[in-house]
Amino acid sequence: MLIVFSGLPGTGKTTIARKLAAKAGTVYLRIDTIEQAIRNADVLSRDVGRSGYLVANELALSNLGLDHTVIVDCVNPVAESRQMWAEVAARAGVPIVNIQVICSDQTEHQRRVESRAVDVAGLTPPTWQSVVNHEYEAWVTAPFTLDTARMSAIDAVELIMAQLSCAVRA
Repeated sequence: MLIVFSGLPGTGKTTIARKLAAKAGTVYLRIDTIEQAIRNADVLSRDVGRSGYLVANELALSNLGLDHTVIVDCVNPVAESRQMWAEVAARAGVPIVNIQVICSDQTEHQRRVESRAVDVAGLTPPTWQSVVNHEYEAWVTAPFTLDTARMSAIDAVELIMAQLSCAVRA
C-alpha cells in the first residue's frame, strides 16, 4: 500500500505521517529530507525542482516491490505530482491512499509555521508568507482529509488506522 500525505507546510502532516509510520512499522519517505540531501550534494546549478519527487517515486517503487507499505510525506501541490504517485502505485500493483492534512484555523496554522523547529539539517523553514503564496491546486477527487485544528495527531493516526481497516501492517 502507498500512503501519500499532502498539504501545505505547517498543517501537521509530518507529525501525523511519522506517528503512523512508527505505529504501523512502514517505510517513511519525506520529500524535505530528500530535497535537502540533493541541495547538500551541491550538484545542481538551480533549485531542486521536481527531482526530490522523482527520487522519492523510485524509492517508493522499490520498497513497494519488497512488499513494504510506504508512507510519503510531501506537499504534493499539483496534479502532476499526484498523478506520479498514482502511477507508482499502479506500477507496483498496490492501492494508493491519499491523505490531505489541513489546518482550518489560520491563526493556529500561522503560529505553527512561525514557531516550527527545523529537524532537517540545512533546511530553511518556510515563512508564513511563503505558505500563503504556495501553489496548491484543488484536488479533482477529494482525498481523505484531516483537519488538525479539530484533532490531535494521535487522534488523526487512530482515525487513519480505522479508515484503512488495519490494512497497514501493525
